[in-house]
Parts: sequence; structure tokens; C-alpha cells
Amino acid sequence: MASAGSSTAPRASDVAVEGVAPLRAGQGTSFVLRRLHSLSGIVPVGAFLAEHILVSNSTAIGGPDAYARQVSFLANLPLVFFLELFGIWLPIAFHALYGFYIWYRGDGNTIAYPWTGNWMYTAQRWTGGIAFAYIVWHTWTMRFSGIDLHAYPNASFGKVQAEVLHTSLFLFYVAGLVAASLHFAYGIWLFCAKWGIVSGEKARKRFLVLCLVFFFVLTGAGLASLTAFRSRPQQQSEPGTVVMNKRQVTESR
Repeated sequence: MASAGSSTAPRASDVAVEGVAPLRAGQGTSFVLRRLHSLSGIVPVGAFLAEHILVSNSTAIGGPDAYARQVSFLANLPLVFFLELFGIWLPIAFHALYGFYIWYRGDGNTIAYPWTGNWMYTAQRWTGGIAFAYIVWHTWTMRFSGIDLHAYPNASFGKVQAEVLHTSLFLFYVAGLVAASLHFAYGIWLFCAKWGIVSGEKARKRFLVLCLVFFFVLTGAGLASLTAFRSRPQQQSEPGTVVMNKRQVTESR
């Protein structure tokens, strides 16, 4: 029997452990970056997603006029460019790119260890990737190509509708909606578990149920909005007279 000081005693580094690699979040700046990544997924990225689905997009259910008024309201917020830059674009870019880095450095083991947590880990990575691809495409088409909806909010309903009426793009919208909703809902659970907000096995299980309910609420509201775009008569996606923002009114005087 080898003594405690024997050189033949196996060391932890010599033992090959198959499974999840230990988290080395405390080394260097990794801990801070992971904390910022976790926080940015809730505020501001998650808060923006919830507002976008539950408030802004839901106004489409009320028709083109209601949707145009909401777009006009957002377009005329003070310092809207900086709000978008520091409150939406940069946080999303950081959260997504660092998330891809974590995904790249991670070891997927759902086949060797088909536990629920491992499957959810994998689903969280894939839904994040799908959501990011959708957000990039949606931001480009809505904000930086075609008619400027900040200048002509009256054309907003028709511009979105023109895409949603195409079956392939509609399915892409649905995939992006479901992916973003699941990623955010499960991300809330991960955030509260990692930050110690919800502790204890029973409490975490109950909170996971609430997060799944929230996922269905987000998805349901998003699908209702998409249905509203598809069910309404086709609107013009060019500048019209449905509603004018404050800048247009001022310039017309």
C-alpha cells in the first residue's frame, strides 16, 4: 500500500475523467467576462427581447396604424441612435460572440451522458446561434436596407408584412422567434441559478417550470403578431400618410 508521500500514488492530473470539463471561470479575466455575458443576456438583451415581442410587435395585432404609432414612438426617443448602439447592438454583439467562444471551448457530451442538463446545455447553444443569425438578418432588412422606417414609420407594417407573406421567410421568422424565446427563458433560469438567486433543488425545479411558462407566453405572443401580419390586407411598404413622425411634421410646416 503506497504511503501518502509515495511517488507512485496517482495524482488528479493523471486520472482521465470522461465527462464535463471543470469550469475554470476564476482564472484571469474569464470570471468577469462570464459574469458580464450572463448579465448581458438578461439586461439589456433579454429586456429588449421581451419588449420587442410582448409590446412593440404585439401592437401589430391592433393593425397598421397602431404598429406605425409604436414605431414612430421608438424612432423619436431622445438619442435613439446611442440607445440602440449601447443598449442593443453592442450588448447583443458581445453576448453572441462570447457565447460562440464558450461554445467553441466547451465539450459536448450529450451522447455519453444523455442527461436533461446536458441536452439543455446543447439546446441553449444551438438556439443562441439560430437567434443570432435571425437577429442579424432581421436588423439588416428592417433597419439598414430598403425604406428607413425611422423616417417613414407608416411603411413599417407593410415592410414586415411583405416578408412574412413569403412562406419560407415566415418559417424563418417562426424559427427565430422560438429559438430566441427558449434561449432567453432558459437563460433566466441559468442566470438565477448561477447568481444564487434561486437555491435548492426543489426551488430550481419550480422556477424552471415558471421559465418554461414564460417561454410559451413569449412564443404565443410572437406567433399572434406574425398571424396579424399575415391576416391583414396587404399594406404598402412605401412612404404614405398613415402616420407621420414628429420630424416629418416639423419639416412639413
